[in-house]
Amino acid sequence: MPTENTCIRIFADQAQITACKNKIAEHEASFNALSNVLALAGNSVRLKMLYLLSEETELCPCDLSDILGMTVPAVSQHLRKMRDADIVQTRKDGQTIFYALKEDHLSIIQPLFHHIDHSKDALI
Repeated sequence: MPTENTCIRIFADQAQITACKNKIAEHEASFNALSNVLALAGNSVRLKMLYLLSEETELCPCDLSDILGMTVPAVSQHLRKMRDADIVQTRKDGQTIFYALKEDHLSIIQPLFHHIDHSKDALI
C-alpha cells in the first residue's frame, strides 16, 4: 500500500508545490525528449558524432569512421541508436547514406558544444 509523501515542516507553501507540479506536468514531453538526447549524448563517441554533425551539417559513416578512427560497423551501431531515438535523420545519395542532426535537437545540445568550443580557450 503506497504511503503519502508528507513534509515535517510546519508551513508548506501548497500554492508553490501545486504550481511546480503543474510546471513539471506541462513540460513532461520536453523533459522526456531532453532526457533521451542527453542519455545518448552521455556516451563520448556519440557526443563526438553529434558535435561533428552539428559542425559539418551531414556526414556518412565512412567519414565518421575516418575522423574517429573507428570501424564503419562500430560507427553504424552508434548512428543506428541515434536514428532509432529520432535524433538524426538520413539522406541517401546512390549507395551512400548521409546522416544529419535533426534541427529540433540542435537547440538542446548546441550549448554543450558551445562549452566545448570555449573550454579550449580557458586551457591555454
